[in-house]
Amino acid sequence: MKVGSERLLEGVLGGGLDRWAPPRQNRCAASSILLPALLAVTILCGFGVIASQAATIDPRLSARLDAETAATVGEVIEAARGKGLPIEPLVDRALEGASRQAPGPRIIGSVRNLAADLETAREVLGTGSSPAELIAGAAALSAGVRADTPSRLRAVRPEGSVVVPLVVLTDLVTRRVPIETAAAAVVAATRAHVRDRELMRLRERIDHDIRDGASPLKATIARTRNLIGGFEAPSSMGRPGNRPGSGP
Repeated sequence: MKVGSERLLEGVLGGGLDRWAPPRQNRCAASSILLPALLAVTILCGFGVIASQAATIDPRLSARLDAETAATVGEVIEAARGKGLPIEPLVDRALEGASRQAPGPRIIGSVRNLAADLETAREVLGTGSSPAELIAGAAALSAGVRADTPSRLRAVRPEGSVVVPLVVLTDLVTRRVPIETAAAAVVAATRAHVRDRELMRLRERIDHDIRDGASPLKATIARTRNLIGGFEAPSSMGRPGNRPGSGP
């Protein structure tokens, strides 16, 4: 049975973000079940990295994709393998596209975007980061989080895992909390040595408030203040960070 935190990881790397919609649509629009298993995907992918990287080309690709798409996706995956990046999320992304009957170019673009986000995540989190942290970091970047935010989380947790802070951050963004506010709230809570369990509760309480009609911004500010005793939202809400065109 999966615990609450493990259920968080499926949405971002799975179907939570409408990455297969035409580019004109907002990729960061959240469904009501955006991250019900995001963390589980991160952890499972992390455990599967060694086994996955022993293979040359995943036979699932040729079974589900047309020959040209499978070959190109395979090249992207092999390049990621050569860089030491987790590759199972890339396979999963391609298979997700096949399940949604996305056209080949869109599948290829989505896999390339994810590979780039995984590489960026390693750059900002550090080469010693776990596969689970890289996957969670890539999910945050894909949601529009600025690249300096994961590095700030690493700075305040140099020894501990930043998987849960990253997952909570991504979840807040997909619930339409302004990116800068979500990032500031999670970084402030992590800096205050809030435990992962309490970060998960913070996410749940913010979600509850939003469902009750509170604005995502006000709910995040109020709940973060209640948790750590003081919090001021960033004054600039329009800074670059959201990348609506980075996925298919």
